[in-house]
Amino acid sequence: MTQSFDVIIVGAGMVGAALANGLAQAGLTVALLDRETPAPFAPEDPPDLRVSALSAGTETYLSRLGVWSRISAMRLTPYRRLSVWDASHHPLSNLITKPLARTTFDAADLGRRHLGHIVENRVTQRALWDQAGSDERITRLTDVTVSAIDNGADAATLTLTDGRTLTAEVLVGADGARSQIRQLAGIGTTSDQYAQQAMVISVQYAGSPQDITWQAFHPSGPRAFLPLHSVEPDGAAEHSWGSLVWYDTPARLSELKALPEDALISDIQRAFPQDLPPLVKVAGRASFPLARQHAKSYFVNRVVLAGDAAHTINPLAGQGVNLGFQDAEALQQTLVEARRAGQPLATASGLAHYQSVRKPANRRMMLAMDLFYHAFSNQTPPLHLARNIGLALANSLPFAKQQVTRYAMGIDAQLPLPIRQLIDRAPRLPFMNRG
Repeated sequence: MTQSFDVIIVGAGMVGAALANGLAQAGLTVALLDRETPAPFAPEDPPDLRVSALSAGTETYLSRLGVWSRISAMRLTPYRRLSVWDASHHPLSNLITKPLARTTFDAADLGRRHLGHIVENRVTQRALWDQAGSDERITRLTDVTVSAIDNGADAATLTLTDGRTLTAEVLVGADGARSQIRQLAGIGTTSDQYAQQAMVISVQYAGSPQDITWQAFHPSGPRAFLPLHSVEPDGAAEHSWGSLVWYDTPARLSELKALPEDALISDIQRAFPQDLPPLVKVAGRASFPLARQHAKSYFVNRVVLAGDAAHTINPLAGQGVNLGFQDAEALQQTLVEARRAGQPLATASGLAHYQSVRKPANRRMMLAMDLFYHAFSNQTPPLHLARNIGLALANSLPFAKQQVTRYAMGIDAQLPLPIRQLIDRAPRLPFMNRG
């Protein structure tokens, strides 16, 4: 039995499900496939270990899809401020006072109520999945595995392991960093592994939900705090949830993961800045390797990539999922415009346009995060002084800071021109010469 659609999307994660909803709302028929059905939301469950800082631009996109209200009905935490500072110690640090070596981005400077929201990945995914289920133009298929694809001249054909076949004009791989669709389509990648890993820790802390997320940079890597919701749904509790990120060597993180809860809390309170509120509980912990990966092409014939299937980025500033949503929005626009113009969906010119918009933007963000990461994970005296001077200058140039804030919020589509030029012209370190 063969089923036909306008578009097949493999991967019902946040990016794939968002794209499915956008295309269906424009009248296209979509098959949305995944190995698993997203777990139902239960308010009494502790927060997911995987959380994302969704930008204001992402909020706007999800609102247009009708999804943001579903997310709000579950749970999210707005943050009004984002702070970054150098927490490493070096004799040259005395040349710049600590307040000057810290920069804080505040939504109030832009006349806005918040910079973004911290949302559990499973909440966002579930909201998108439920929205897809409300549209008859989307066929959701789970517990399925792809065995082969035929990237043909007339159609893309997907064969499942149970023998079923699906055909469409376009096949989208939104199935993550280890994308099977990318591999079956023969699209190669460039990749680099970082020496450090990241440990995420779900904690309870004393006090009401904070309105700030911050990152303090140490030679071993950043340590970050992301606020989450109150422990009690009515917000009356004296404890709140938070998510911590601790970058360090794999050996050090292995030691931390093996500690009993009390010992881990003690280590965290000693290692993290004093900005961290008192911790009362650790609900979960996990570590993962850090890698940068970029597809050599975002499409071949009728197969096109989006999200982590096309690119993975250092999670330093939490931009990965926002970049993925930008992919989805750009690809949606490309395919919808082709349909409205009466053209085939998989024209080389149309998909090349999608690639020309998204690939340079994603690559520039990758380079920016790499520059930032390696500049702050370094104790070379001149570089140490330079980064502290840079943070001090950021505080003295409010207009430039506001421009960067608008970009990080997804309000502006590109970084300010001087910063783009700086990134593009910066001397390339060995790890930056690819992708």
